Amino acid sequence: MNDFFNASIWEKVWKDESDLKINRMKKNGIDPTRTFDQKAKTFNEHSFSEEGRKRTKRIMNWLEGQGVPFENASILDIGAASGVFSVPFVERGARVTAVETSPPLIELLEQNISKIAEGQVKIVPEPFEKIDVEAIGWSKAFDLVFVSMSPVIHNWESVEKVLQCARKFCYISMPIVPTEHSLVSEIWPLVTGQPFHSELSEMGYLQHLLYLKGYAYESLITREVKTREVSRETALQEAMTWLGHRRLPVDERNEKIITDYLMQAYPSGKVVIQEGGRFGKVLIRLQDQHMYTREV
Repeated sequence: MNDFFNASIWEKVWKDESDLKINRMKKNGIDPTRTFDQKAKTFNEHSFSEEGRKRTKRIMNWLEGQGVPFENASILDIGAASGVFSVPFVERGARVTAVETSPPLIELLEQNISKIAEGQVKIVPEPFEKIDVEAIGWSKAFDLVFVSMSPVIHNWESVEKVLQCARKFCYISMPIVPTEHSLVSEIWPLVTGQPFHSELSEMGYLQHLLYLKGYAYESLITREVKTREVSRETALQEAMTWLGHRRLPVDERNEKIITDYLMQAYPSGKVVIQEGGRFGKVLIRLQDQHMYTREV
């Protein structure tokens, strides 16, 4: 039972598990920070569709309901993508610093912010991991630090760096399980010979360590699913990327298996994909942080 309250053990397990996952992805030729490059346009279209805007509005309304103001607020949006949240933040009166490293997403972000108030969004095209928070004056510089579904959060050290930038609030969202993808579920038995099973993700480490370290926070767990139609070529690219995420070989054998399956299962050339799952959202109140942490 003592280990349950030992923060150092939880930190080590999270770091070890995350390092293993990242190393396996890199071994398979996948850069976690660049996985959205090929689907940037599709991601942007969905994010700013009617359905995407409704999802964004739900999250922002939840934040407002918890007492987070946007009018005249300074916001650091880490992993801003094409501005799915940066744009509506500005529309509600905030000033945004948007951190994004994917060239196609940055191009789309520039296009999207050109339609709103000039000078309200500053783009920082540098990996957050390489930014010296103290050196550039970001320590406690932002009313809200916003990190939505970003690979920046991968261990407790990364969480501490994000929290260092926040003056009042910090929002972090993560999947409860790796995002469910209908095509992956279809091809998994063909590639592995085994049925597909989801594994719990890192959200549990985040919440438990926040609890152990004395932070005040609200959390919300939701289930969200979206449906989209893509070409066989796009489906193949996505499936290969997902195999790498799930620690399977991204090789010629698996590429052929998937290609043959797509030809047979989707003769029209259009592949319908459902993706989503359970997602966790945490709003951390920096002003309410306890002045102590539990000693073990």
